[in-house]
Amino acid sequence: MLISGSATGYYGDLGDVVVTEDEPPHNEFTHKLCARWEQIACRAQSDQTRVCLLRTGVVLAPQGGILGKMVPPFRLGLGGPVGNGRQYLAWIHIDDMVNGILWLLDNDLRGPFNMVSPYPVHNEHFAHALGRALRRPAIIRIPATAIRLLMGESSVLVLGGQRALPKRLEAAGFAFRWYDLEEALADVIR
Repeated sequence: MLISGSATGYYGDLGDVVVTEDEPPHNEFTHKLCARWEQIACRAQSDQTRVCLLRTGVVLAPQGGILGKMVPPFRLGLGGPVGNGRQYLAWIHIDDMVNGILWLLDNDLRGPFNMVSPYPVHNEHFAHALGRALRRPAIIRIPATAIRLLMGESSVLVLGGQRALPKRLEAAGFAFRWYDLEEALADVIR
């Protein structure tokens, strides 16, 4: 078995459209990056090797990852939504991520899997939830123009989003532990 890590960016920025593993990709920066990665991984598919493509959202973990970058400014009271804050953020608690991978190892499944919580949130909701978890205000909005100037084409990674749902995982019987963003953040930020 080969497990390949990709991202929900595979779908491109679709605004409020709900995306599942059945959604065709859109021709954008993030899609091109993820699609190429998945094409290479799929070369390993054979009668003896199954390939699972994990399209992950933001992984919430006690160390590193996106929280490693976000927590320091939020602790200083400098955090807040990015751009208009309406872009969706698909997230998953590290425990659900690990358990999902172990579950895939034990089940004869293949293909793409959105490795995300069943409850994506807007960036603004995420920022305020993180602020509450840290007992800090989350009122400093980062303008989209500043992000575009700093990041160029890759700014879509922050200013865009996917309302991705884990349709295939849930349909196959995987049970998530972490459904509530605030509880998940409280668990990883102690």
